[in-house]
Amino acid sequence: MKRIAQIINSNKVLFKNFTSLSILQIANYIFPIITLPYLVRVLGPEKYGLVSFATAFAAYFTIITDYGFNLSATQEISVNRNDKKRISEIFSSVFTLKVSFFILSSIIFFAIVFLVPQFQNHLLLFFITFLGVLGTALFPLWFYQGIEKMNYILVINVSVRLITTALIFVLIKDENDFIKLATLNTFAQFIIGIVGLVVAFNKFQIKYILPEKELLKMQLKNGWNLFLSTVWINLYTTSNVFILGLFAPANVVGYFAAADKIRLAFQGVLSTMSQSVFPYVNKLLSESYERFINFNRKLFKVALSAGTIISVTLFLFAEPLVNIVLGKDYEPSVLVLRVIAWLPLVIFLSNVLGIQTMLPMNKHKSFAIILFFAAMINLILSFILVPKYYEIGTAISVFATEIFVTLAFFVFIKKNKILIV
Repeated sequence: MKRIAQIINSNKVLFKNFTSLSILQIANYIFPIITLPYLVRVLGPEKYGLVSFATAFAAYFTIITDYGFNLSATQEISVNRNDKKRISEIFSSVFTLKVSFFILSSIIFFAIVFLVPQFQNHLLLFFITFLGVLGTALFPLWFYQGIEKMNYILVINVSVRLITTALIFVLIKDENDFIKLATLNTFAQFIIGIVGLVVAFNKFQIKYILPEKELLKMQLKNGWNLFLSTVWINLYTTSNVFILGLFAPANVVGYFAAADKIRLAFQGVLSTMSQSVFPYVNKLLSESYERFINFNRKLFKVALSAGTIISVTLFLFAEPLVNIVLGKDYEPSVLVLRVIAWLPLVIFLSNVLGIQTMLPMNKHKSFAIILFFAAMINLILSFILVPKYYEIGTAISVFATEIFVTLAFFVFIKKNKILIV
């Protein structure tokens, strides 16, 4: 016990952030898990799949507005946290770019939905879902991560999610209320974004300084490889639901999306670890390479243990989980869940090797190249398997791609003699 107390005491900020993010992730996944059994039954596979398809489409534009700032700006703020003027400059330049990217995204969005017939049957749904992109763009997650004040993220998110969760049970009564669900999701993102900005400006004395062109160029340069990495990552994560929706009926999209929600709920601890540890390992590396390596070596062992437990649990209890959470109409989701049950283990390991090790060491280009090939592999597999095997083809494509990513990171780490494994 004394040893544990010493470890916690020596890493107070990390422990506090991890605790805050743990509570946040529990909330982020508990609330959907509470509403998921209700929504999948009330909306049915078709309408639930339609909302999932619209959400996946909107996620492409979130990639554009995020650009890579959640990692690059987090890094920059983390190492400049004691320089208030510098932080305001970083904040202003990133905020300006994110708003500019949203305007660009809007032009692309309207061009697509008005030119492609498939989107015109549910224009209102796609429009409302797209507005959520603005809310996400406004929320300065990268700022709070950089200064390691995760408790503010916790309070803002949990408060809003609690309200919207209650409203779901009040307002969503039948399958025709799928538009209301999209509206509630967008409302939540908007409120979180606005409150996050207000707190940043008032509590932390952030001042908006009209950024110079050179500073904007620097932010674009810093985030470029990370932006590419994010694009490639989303091509084999978010795109799966979108590609499935192009080839399969909406109810089939619902089978996959619902099973994936269960997987993500179990995998929530990964986001906690990644978001809380990333600024810490950057700071650690700037102080001592040896401590950085030792920390990541321990982190890898934790990821291996936690990932194994979660994946085995998901695989063994896939059928009862689907029956209890989703209901009898989602029987095809059982096999989907068994295939993707191993993703938490694989993704936990790739996160430590890639995000927590390669990125702090500025191996951004190699990181992006690996993810580019992963995206290509996923697209090829998807267009081969999905038209024939629908949701199972999607599940196999995702799993095979994540295996490739983890193995590629592992080979890179070994080849460059980075001794964390």
